Amino acid sequence: MALPVTLYGISSCDTIRKAKAWLKNQQIEFEFHDYRKQGLEQKLLQSMISELGWEAMLNRRGTTWRALPDKLKQQIDEASAMRVMLDNPAIIKRPILARGDQLHLGFSDRQYQEIFS
Repeated sequence: MALPVTLYGISSCDTIRKAKAWLKNQQIEFEFHDYRKQGLEQKLLQSMISELGWEAMLNRRGTTWRALPDKLKQQIDEASAMRVMLDNPAIIKRPILARGDQLHLGFSDRQYQEIFS
C-alpha cells in the first residue's frame, strides 16, 4: 500500500504547478491542500515547523514578506513567524510535500525522484 501524499501550497504558485505536474506524470496519487481556500490550522503549522523549522519555511524573498512592517521583520522569531504564517499563508515556502509522516520542503525533479524511489 502506497503512503498517502499531500501537497501543501497555493494554487497560483508556479512551483506548485511544477510539483503537481511531476506527481501526475509519475502517476502518483496525491491530495492538494490550498492554504488560501482550505485554510491552515495552527496544529498543522506547528507540526510542520517542528519538523522543517520556521526559518526554512519562511519565504523572505516574496512580496508578502516585503509588505510586512520593518520592525516585525527585524524582530521575527518563531512565535511571530507562526502568527505571520497563519495570517498570510502565502509567506510559507512552497511546496510542502507530506508523504506518510515525512515532510519535504521545496521542489526539484531530483528531490522528488529521491523521495519516491
